Amino acid sequence: MILDKVDVLIVGAGPIGLACGIEAEKAGLSYVIVDKGCLVNSLYNYPKNMTFFSTSDRLEIGEVPFISHNPKPTRSEALEYYRRVASSWQLKTRLYEQIEEVTKTNAGFELSSNKQKYLASNLIIATGFYDLPYLLDVPGEKLPKVKHYYDEPHPYYDMNVVVVGAANSSVDVALEVYRKGAKSVTMIVREEEINPRVKYWVRPDIDNRIKEGSIKAYFNSNITRIDAHSVEATTPEGKIKIENDFVLAMTGYQPDFSFLESIGIEIGKDEFMTPVYNKATMQTNVPGAYLAGVICGGLKTNAWFIENSREHADLIINHINSK
Repeated sequence: MILDKVDVLIVGAGPIGLACGIEAEKAGLSYVIVDKGCLVNSLYNYPKNMTFFSTSDRLEIGEVPFISHNPKPTRSEALEYYRRVASSWQLKTRLYEQIEEVTKTNAGFELSSNKQKYLASNLIIATGFYDLPYLLDVPGEKLPKVKHYYDEPHPYYDMNVVVVGAANSSVDVALEVYRKGAKSVTMIVREEEINPRVKYWVRPDIDNRIKEGSIKAYFNSNITRIDAHSVEATTPEGKIKIENDFVLAMTGYQPDFSFLESIGIEIGKDEFMTPVYNKATMQTNVPGAYLAGVICGGLKTNAWFIENSREHADLIINHINSK
């Protein structure tokens, strides 16, 4: 393995990881951005027809304009934009490369990936949270019919589909597969209503589809078993059995806490398991190790977005330079 020495190693080539690379480039620091997937891998794994909450200007990084043809940009526009950012800045990315081991040393960090080894004076973790879905923990969850990621509606045409959850992703999925010809769409929701944070322009649509019976919704309900051709659930109406071809479990995702802990980063005792870091510098309890982006919120994955965590890059690089 080749040994590569850098001032800053950034784990995660999402928008905030790229923003950190840009600030390192501007500061004249040697750096590399390593990601186990493709460029902006989390965005790539979003549903193909997804639309962002934010307007395009709030997704901009590196002084590169983001021009969208829509009031709110689409996934495909965002992928094109961040490719253009990476190309414009000639960012030093190492994609499809997974960091497997990190060791803290007096000089910084020794890191090993599946391709090579690194020596880094500073480490920035901008890994997001999209890789580890919350599991249902019920019999049958490992059947091929159960999906924790959603791509597009075509495979579910003329199928009986159960959607688990009632947040934005669940609502979007339920509406799209319904409109693209699913035989039936049933939502299983633990809470008593559709999540209040669902996009305001979508909320009336899902409420009306449920009210008219186009989409069946069971609230205060839980799946208890998944079989090849059915799903069992407990509801306020009692136990039910639903004829079923696919289960789309849009139950949310969580950060990789084990990676943080392997470096020695402390995880808070609060309900969101918020990692310990200095809000003024983004440095963790491990000197030279920084957090950026949504990973800062722990399990509260709706605390940080691209638009409100772009500034993390400035805070981190300014602190590194001050040392």
